[in-house]
Amino acid sequence: METEKNLKKGKGRIPITPTGLKWYLSSSIVLVIALYVLSAYLTDAFPNRVIEGFPIIFSFVVDDLFPPNWGYVRTVSLALLETWNIALLSTTLAAIIAIPFCVLGASNINTNNFFYQFIRIFLNLLRTIPEIILAVLFVAVVGLGALSGVLALTIFSLGIFAKLMSETIETIDPGPLEAIRASGGNVLQVIAYGVVPQVAQHYASYALYILEINVKASVVLGFVGAGGIGLILRQQLNMFNYANVSTIIILTFVTITIIDYVSNKVREGLN
Repeated sequence: METEKNLKKGKGRIPITPTGLKWYLSSSIVLVIALYVLSAYLTDAFPNRVIEGFPIIFSFVVDDLFPPNWGYVRTVSLALLETWNIALLSTTLAAIIAIPFCVLGASNINTNNFFYQFIRIFLNLLRTIPEIILAVLFVAVVGLGALSGVLALTIFSLGIFAKLMSETIETIDPGPLEAIRASGGNVLQVIAYGVVPQVAQHYASYALYILEINVKASVVLGFVGAGGIGLILRQQLNMFNYANVSTIIILTFVTITIIDYVSNKVREGLN
């Protein structure tokens, strides 16, 4: 009877969640909330500023952006075509150039630790430089136009693509690789018959994903003179031609939505 009374009062029960774990979770949640509050305070990112700005945004959209100038569609279409070409060329070049870096950046293929670390640091360096900074540099080297955008996005995409693929190669099944090595296969045969069959789908999927990123990134690159839709967007903003700006935004949105949809469908098919 005494035992039943104690159990009803909670005495002698084994807690489902240990006390130490409760304290750990509570402390972690408090710490994360504190970091969010501190970040909002230091960046002055308070919700009231956004709420106060809503009327201004609404007025700008209704009074300035509408109606769009549909007569500007032909100019926008040509610029969008150039944007697409920049993204397609840069993604293709990056996917081809990245192949050796994908292999050399995988620890299960490149067993030389010094060389492996060198490749990883090099890829980190490529990803560290923002594409817009690369575009500014190439505009200074080759001049204004689409070529500087292609070169900037190629280098930026190379770092991303090689990192994604090298990490994918590191997670593949080691069985086929060991079998080929045990039967006397050299490094190229290990890559050709052990690695490629396991990562071919990922290679195509990542290439499509980076193509999506590059279409959006090439819009921004136009602001620094690297060609594409961003170039005419900056021109129209500087001249306060908001009807033309509205046309550019609408057609860019439609184009990117179509590209995203097609790319997702293709990647679903690959997976």
